[in-house]
Amino acid sequence: MSLSKRMRAMLALKPKTDDPIPLADAVGVIKSFPPAKFDQTVEIHMRLGIDPKQADQIIRGSLVLPHGIGKAKRVVVFAKGNLAEDAKAAGAEAVGGDELAKRIKEGWTDFDVCIAAPDMMGLVGPLGKVLGPRGLMPSPRAGTVTADIGKTVSEYKAGKVEFRNDPTGIVHAVVGKASFDASQLVANIRAFIDHIQALQPSSVRGQFVRSVSISATMTPGVMVAA
Repeated sequence: MSLSKRMRAMLALKPKTDDPIPLADAVGVIKSFPPAKFDQTVEIHMRLGIDPKQADQIIRGSLVLPHGIGKAKRVVVFAKGNLAEDAKAAGAEAVGGDELAKRIKEGWTDFDVCIAAPDMMGLVGPLGKVLGPRGLMPSPRAGTVTADIGKTVSEYKAGKVEFRNDPTGIVHAVVGKASFDASQLVANIRAFIDHIQALQPSSVRGQFVRSVSISATMTPGVMVAA
């Protein structure tokens, strides 16, 4: 398959080997690539030395990056009373109980994050068949089952990032936009790498972070020295 002129130009700007390079240099390479016709998303991919089949080695959580991700997420909340009012005040797109559950059960999933107050999980649990496959099921471990509804909604509206390793032990996450300043991307990526490193399970022996790469939506990946 022949490569496009743009891809050939990007490959010419890449380091000649896949040896990892310092983070600031790697971001510089990404920023040097010819721009696309839209503001590309920048992602990080971290290959970890874990056994994804072991429950105690699952790497999952969420993080508010220093400069956000350049996109406000659409948030729905299962809550009632004062917590429902907090969710609305924080900017949630939809807040409710039975009616919201019915809407989702019928197939509506036009949102990025689902948050639930602890006392609403009895209502949310049966929605797992709809929300689970889309990665939208509220979870205490991810911080989306919480009594601190207002703060959590505000964080996601500001661009909080959720992550979970895939079946091959790789964590993928959005860390910003191509239009960000290089210093903003470096700060976001550094914060994400440091956060993942701090989550190393005690049962993991040997090298925890095996490789790190960054890329934009339509660019080659660049290996990063973590």
